[in-house]
Amino acid sequence: MKATIPQVSKNMQAILYQTANEVAAESGLIKRQRKVNGANLAQTLVLGWLSNPAATLEELCQSGSAVGLEISAQGLDQRFTQETCLFLQRVLEETVATTFFTEPVAIPLLRRFNGVYVTDSCIVPLPDELKGSWLGFGGSATTSRAALKLQVRLEMLQGKLEGPLLCPGRVHDRAAGALHESLPASALHLADLGYWKLAGLAELSRQGCYWLTRLQVQTKIYDALGKGWSQADFLRAQRSDRLEMSVHLGTKYRLPARLLAVKVPDTVSAERRRRIKEQARRRGQKISRDRLQLADWTLLVTNVPATMLSLDEALILARLRWQIELLFKLWKSKGQIATWRTQNPWRILCEIYAKLIAMVFQHWLFLLGNWSFHNRSWMKAANTVRQHAIALGVAMPSLKQLTRTIRRLTNCLAHGCRINKSRATPRQHQLLMEPPPGGFA
Repeated sequence: MKATIPQVSKNMQAILYQTANEVAAESGLIKRQRKVNGANLAQTLVLGWLSNPAATLEELCQSGSAVGLEISAQGLDQRFTQETCLFLQRVLEETVATTFFTEPVAIPLLRRFNGVYVTDSCIVPLPDELKGSWLGFGGSATTSRAALKLQVRLEMLQGKLEGPLLCPGRVHDRAAGALHESLPASALHLADLGYWKLAGLAELSRQGCYWLTRLQVQTKIYDALGKGWSQADFLRAQRSDRLEMSVHLGTKYRLPARLLAVKVPDTVSAERRRRIKEQARRRGQKISRDRLQLADWTLLVTNVPATMLSLDEALILARLRWQIELLFKLWKSKGQIATWRTQNPWRILCEIYAKLIAMVFQHWLFLLGNWSFHNRSWMKAANTVRQHAIALGVAMPSLKQLTRTIRRLTNCLAHGCRINKSRATPRQHQLLMEPPPGGFA
């Protein structure tokens, strides 16, 4: 639905009041009306950790007093149980079920499409005791027996956030199908290679959608004459450092695509080889000569026609995939969704769920306050939201007062939460608005 201050206020209040109380009653968390109920418990944890992600129990109790929950630190600590985890998980699911969007941001390159959707996931390692709830990778020096995977899809024009949807950490991205639903016709799909699937790309083409992705290393290329090539052999046969041609992908699907390739500077290829070798060393794998050669190139494939998207524009758009990585970085650094100060596994899980609810609320506020700016700064905006979090709790009982508080907050977000320009290394928003003259390397 369209994000407006009255609508966001109404939904935020409904989730932290009616929904929280209903879920608490249905789950058996609150068996009779006492000083603790679903609403004030959810508000204490969600808004308390939104205000201060590193809050101690005593600080959370202070936040609780602002929303009508009078409880001791010991009493609050005793509330972190498996039942409270299930309660907060249900509230998170209800929160995620509501999606907002705003007016399209004024970036001409993005407006060529009926939405630009970026999909990715991130892992939150958990204590081994939680493997029964969220199974991880088996346990080693670098992996956890328990882990939570967050699946997220973000639309970059109107800001619609789908997720975070939760699944066990060991589930492959391609198998977590909740975010693989069809897109609107003429929308653009961007995703990491973890989601690479020729059948999925073919289905998007059939639906009239566009896609742009890096080329998976093992995928075979077929040229205009129908000859099959490995990627390394194909590139060795070329005499140019910039390629743009029609090909077919995969022995089975022969999916029509544009192949876009640009040779990278030596410093970039050297760093790529270093990372490839380090990853192979950790995994005990051998590296082929062809794979090391591919580090010399940036390889993209797309079904967007050349009349609609040039090679240089495609390279700029492909960088948008990192925006969702920045979103995860925001959630982990400012929201501290993967940081806690306890050894109690149920308290850890409660904290993660509450903080994720807070991050979704925060995104709704971003849509109201600064999504319309192409140079918006999520980090600066998050600092502003934190400063107003307790005020949201105080205003929560009155929809009218909550609406006023959110209006003041969005006015603050609209002033100063910007990314400065850089001449030495142009930011993503600069590249989108002002493509560099003479091409993009």
